[in-house]
Amino acid sequence: MGTQSQIPLEPRKTPIQARSTVTVEAIYEATFQVLLAVGPDRLTTTRVAERAGVSVGTLYQYFPNKQSLLLSALEKHQDRVVGAVELACRRNHGQPVSTMIESVVEAFVDAKMERSDISMALYATAVGVQERALVTKAGKRARTAMASMLATVPNTKFADLPFTSLMLLSAMGGATRAVLEAGSSPGMVRLLRKQLVLLCRGFLMSVAAQA
Repeated sequence: MGTQSQIPLEPRKTPIQARSTVTVEAIYEATFQVLLAVGPDRLTTTRVAERAGVSVGTLYQYFPNKQSLLLSALEKHQDRVVGAVELACRRNHGQPVSTMIESVVEAFVDAKMERSDISMALYATAVGVQERALVTKAGKRARTAMASMLATVPNTKFADLPFTSLMLLSAMGGATRAVLEAGSSPGMVRLLRKQLVLLCRGFLMSVAAQA
């Protein structure tokens, strides 16, 4: 336990120059490709560096070890998905419930499906304490944005906005993961968007009626 806590998990340095940014993006993409090819257990920094076309020494300039690399890749993906939800929520303050839900569902599903391969690859990595902490942190951000938006629904009050937001985002996340794991064909994704909107809208109407 003590030894593990001493392992540096944060990236060694942040890319500033354009060349460094390109290198780090190549390392991230290679990480996702290796994850898909061999899974998290067989992923190594050597394999990632070879796939990215950089030396292991170059990779270590940014990521001191495998766990740091995987955590950073997971955080990058979480930030992209949650950022899309936060933006949709900010843009829809004061709108009718139907408009809010359609916009947020679209933003969430688009973010997850834009690189469905990455979404699938990272599910297998979010199992440790550090990884779960990242997922929890991202979830709190999304719930805060959702609750803030729902608080502005015209002429409607919800009894418990934090819990209502938790239920909505849990439904979106669970349904989207199920579709991803089932193959996420274009037809399935279209139905996912449509039926998630119906599910979330119906839930909110029910909760509002009880408020």
